[in-house]
Amino acid sequence: MGGGGEIVINTLALAALFGILGNGVSFLVFLSSMPMFWTIHKRKSSEGFTAIPYLVALFSASLLLYYGSLKTDALLIVTINAFGVAIELFYIMVFLFYATNKDRWFTIGILVVLNVVIFGAFVSLTWLFTEGEKRVKIVGWACASVNVAVFAAPLAVMRQVIRTRSVQFMPLGLSVSLTLCATTWFFYGLCVADYYIALPNVGGFLLGVAQLVLYWIYKDSKNDGEDDIEAKGGYIGDAHTAEMEMIGRSPRGGGGGGNAHNN
Repeated sequence: MGGGGEIVINTLALAALFGILGNGVSFLVFLSSMPMFWTIHKRKSSEGFTAIPYLVALFSASLLLYYGSLKTDALLIVTINAFGVAIELFYIMVFLFYATNKDRWFTIGILVVLNVVIFGAFVSLTWLFTEGEKRVKIVGWACASVNVAVFAAPLAVMRQVIRTRSVQFMPLGLSVSLTLCATTWFFYGLCVADYYIALPNVGGFLLGVAQLVLYWIYKDSKNDGEDDIEAKGGYIGDAHTAEMEMIGRSPRGGGGGGNAHNN
């Protein structure tokens, strides 16, 4: 009996460790777009940039925050995604402040449709027609579906690296950070026996390893077209890649009915 108790304690300790590490790495990746928005501020214009990755990131973080609120032991998930919602809103507000009228109204339109209408309808429907474990599972599947949908972002960047034989769009530090992010949340999911968290991050880990391999292959390659990275969108691409991959490597929702609030 004592041995079983020690195993439970050790598992909980590991879950806390990986959850805290995951929060730390996720926090840094969320902040990785700050330099881009500092550039927008200095230029007094967001022309040439797009807010779509941040609108999608806001939607994902909102879903995960909703998921965490349905659990009784998801403080770490609630914490990082509450920060995620706040930082994505900040990014979007900065973009809107410096955007042209056309870009501003286009962005507001997507914001309203995705993050007000669709998210609001999803919360309302799951709240009205489901409860307990069923509600948690539905929200968890929704989070996992968003995760799978945005895997196209890192794949597109990897294709660009192969095509240009240049790693200018895939900085090493970002690839390492995102791989660590996926790894920590994968082990967190295993420790709390929540495979809605663990399994989606397998894909994130594999993509991260693939990016590191590509970086090693092409790190010494020279490309005549990379003299002016920011002018050609490389700097913008780096920041957007951080946001889109962050969606795919955030803590994923789901879990057992024993963890759900019964409403």
